[in-house]
Formats: sequence, C-alpha cells, structure tokens
Amino acid sequence: MTGATGPRAPGRSPRCLGRRLRLGAAAFLAVGLLAAASSACAGGEDALTIYSGRGRSLVGPLLDRFAQEAGIPIEVRYGNSAELALLISEEGERTPADVFYAQNPGAVGFLAERDLLQPLSDTILATVDARFRSDRGHWVGVTGRQRVLVYNTEQVDDQQLPRSVFDLTHERYRGRVGVAPTNGSFQDFVSAMQQVYGEERTLQWLTALANNEPRTYGNNNAIVEAVARGEVAMGLVNHYYNHRWLDEDPTLPSRNYVFPDGDIGALLIASTVSVVSDDPRAQRFVGFLVSEEAQRYFAEETFEYPLARGVQPAADLPPLGSLTLPKVDIEELGDELRATIDLIERSGLRR
Repeated sequence: MTGATGPRAPGRSPRCLGRRLRLGAAAFLAVGLLAAASSACAGGEDALTIYSGRGRSLVGPLLDRFAQEAGIPIEVRYGNSAELALLISEEGERTPADVFYAQNPGAVGFLAERDLLQPLSDTILATVDARFRSDRGHWVGVTGRQRVLVYNTEQVDDQQLPRSVFDLTHERYRGRVGVAPTNGSFQDFVSAMQQVYGEERTLQWLTALANNEPRTYGNNNAIVEAVARGEVAMGLVNHYYNHRWLDEDPTLPSRNYVFPDGDIGALLIASTVSVVSDDPRAQRFVGFLVSEEAQRYFAEETFEYPLARGVQPAADLPPLGSLTLPKVDIEELGDELRATIDLIERSGLRR
C-alpha cells in the first residue's frame, strides 16, 4: 500500500492479530507465492476456520456479523487467493480450513482438480444463476466484479482511452499504466485471455505490456489510490474499488472505463466460496454469504454485483444483465492457474 500523503482508503481498518504465513513447498517458493499474510480475528479450538482471499477491509465486518448472529466462533486467515489455495493443497487432509473464500474461481478450480473440496448443497447452488456456480457443485459465486480501466481525468482525456485492453501495449501508454500481476483478479483475467486467445498471443501481450514500463502494485486498491493522487494515469482493476473511493470523496479525479464490445478487458469475475471440511457449519456459512442480508451488504457497502437472484446492485451501477461481457467459461479458469503464473513470470511483468 502506498501513499502516506494520499487520500484515506475507504473502509480501511486496523488488522487484528497478525502473523506472517510462509508456505513450505520449495516449488511454491520458486514462483514467489509465499508471502500470504494471515490474521486470526476470533475463534479457538472449536472455531470455524475460514481461509479468505478477500481482504479484511472488504469482508471482515460481514464475517464478524455471521459469527455474532450464528453464535459460531470463527478464525479467519487472510491472504492471496492463489497462495491460500496452494497452502490448502500442501496441507491436504491436515488443513485446518473449513471454508475457502476466494477472490476468483481460478484458485477454487485448482483445489477442485485435486479433490479437496466438498460438494455444496443443492439449496445453496440454486440461489445463483448457473453461470455463477460450479457444474460439479464445488463452488458458488458470491459477487460479480468487472474488470475496468480506472483513469485520472486530469491526466487522460476521454479520447485517449483505448478501445481494447490489447491497445495498452502501444507507445502512447508507456509508463502510464498500473497493474497488479500477483493479484488473483489480474491472474484470472490472464487465464481468461489464454482461454479465448491462446497461450502464445497472451504471452506476447504480457511481454509487450512489461516492455511498455508499467507501474506494478500489490493490489487493486493501491492502483486506484495511485491513480486518484496522480502517481499513475490509469490502471487495470476491478470496478468496485473506485466506487468505494468516490463514495468516500466524490471530488477525486478517478473514473472507471469499461472496455466496449465484449473486450476481454471487461471480464466479469465471480468471487467464490467453497467448503473444504465436512463440518456442517461450513455449509451454513456459505448459505449466509448468498443470503439476501449478505448480498445487500455487498451491494451497499462494497459496490460489487450481488449474484443471488432478486438482489439488485448499487443504484449507480448498470444492471448485471445489461453488461456486454466476453464469453469465458469461468468453471475452467482454475485449469489455467499454474500456466498463468508461469506466463506472467516469463513475461517479466513481476520484475
């Protein structure tokens, strides 16, 4: 996170007890995925253990609400979704995780391939459209998060905005684009690009982007913060971060731009939740996340798209059904996770 002199991050709250988490597998160390931070905010021996790839500032209050209303103590380990998936895979049957709450379906698909997830109940799966749940019952979508280009209106004229995410490798955008190559949402976007355009073209684009001297950040929020204060002119992020910033301070010069015509840069990614253990409280927690109460929280507090039927998004967002989205099979994104990380490494984008 950057910007001691920048605007205050919306919803930022102090971390609970913190401890650093390091994965043990040498192969994972090699790809640099072992810096997942974790925090235990409540719980104990009988606590429901949640591995959350979603940040505490976004979902912490909601998880605390579940614990209070259900009378179920929880222990939450926060970290990068891909890293937490790799951790569960390494821990295997010894994992303390009861639930895996991920930024994306890619990390969940990685675990489903290894038969480390329990099937969700039909009742839970039926709460969302078939596009946003696993055909095999391994995960259900909680919220929709669209990829956008956030830009500084004082530095970028509307006429300078690209028609496609592929255009960002052009010379006129050299040094002006912010990206978060280790972020799960960016990795899912790259996986989707692979699915649609193939590995070779995706690597070409990543390499060209890396050679165009982008600024790299740890996450979407850091990019939006940097754009708002003019550190970088534009950046690839999920839509809701800028809505949260503008809700805090409407005078900020940051705006979202959606790539038109179903461009791959306008991908809609579902955050997902899965059950790891056979603890029945895990299914109850998943049911809570797709309940009307939780879905309204996401619509009103985080500005994400609710995926449960009958719950509307925030008033200033276009309806989910009106979006022109690229055609991607999100069920299959998990198959691309390792290849995606490898492509990003090979492109030099993470240097």
